Amino acid sequence: MLFSKKLLKETDIRHCFFNRLGGKSKGIYKSLNCGKGSLDNKKYVNKNLIIASKKISKSYKKLVLLNQIHSNKYFFIKDFNLKKNKLTGDALITNKRKVILGVLTADCVPILIFDKKLKIISAIHAGWKGAYKGIIKRVVDHLIKKGSESKNLIAAIGPCISQKNYEVRNDFERKFLKQGQRNKFFFRKINKKTYFSLNKYVNHQLKSFGVKKIDIIDQDTYNQKNNFFSARRSRHKKENDYGRNISLIMIN
Repeated sequence: MLFSKKLLKETDIRHCFFNRLGGKSKGIYKSLNCGKGSLDNKKYVNKNLIIASKKISKSYKKLVLLNQIHSNKYFFIKDFNLKKNKLTGDALITNKRKVILGVLTADCVPILIFDKKLKIISAIHAGWKGAYKGIIKRVVDHLIKKGSESKNLIAAIGPCISQKNYEVRNDFERKFLKQGQRNKFFFRKINKKTYFSLNKYVNHQLKSFGVKKIDIIDQDTYNQKNNFFSARRSRHKKENDYGRNISLIMIN
């Protein structure tokens, strides 16, 4: 369990970035796999979701998750209805108390945002595709339309794959440079190989949208010693699937 120092100071919310420890799953999913989309035993996944949710709230049944698709689609949760919350997209926003917002990652960036004045929270799943397509901008724009001021937003960038372990192809780099030459800053060449910094790209986007209070939890999900699930590490180990880490935020 990891926490943002900036978000911990805010007594109106609870949050946590979870790694793979403390759950019920077995084998390659050991142990806190919260990914319903994985091939893990659903009984274990459901138990793991309850375990994680209980660390945040006694009302653990009010957990909202997404069918994540690396998009720029988000949802504003006006009320909680478990049957209606089968949502497909990559970000959640709410101003309702006791509703737990969650996103799942396995190398992508989980972002938790809190407006300390208006008491609004958001949880974002930002892989490179979602970030490139503007999921972060769309969420921040929505918060601004709701009355937020960027100076009141606190953003925590959670654990993700590090640049040194994120090798990309040349066409990947060209795609980003086509978006803007300033994106060259997020790439590094080592021995004719190209590496991308996802969390720096996300951090830059947040800053460019006026968010100044940003906390980066600099933990590499690929590094096995950090005890996170990693899609890329699983592929390199030729495993047929991988677990998902969960990140949660809730207004008390």
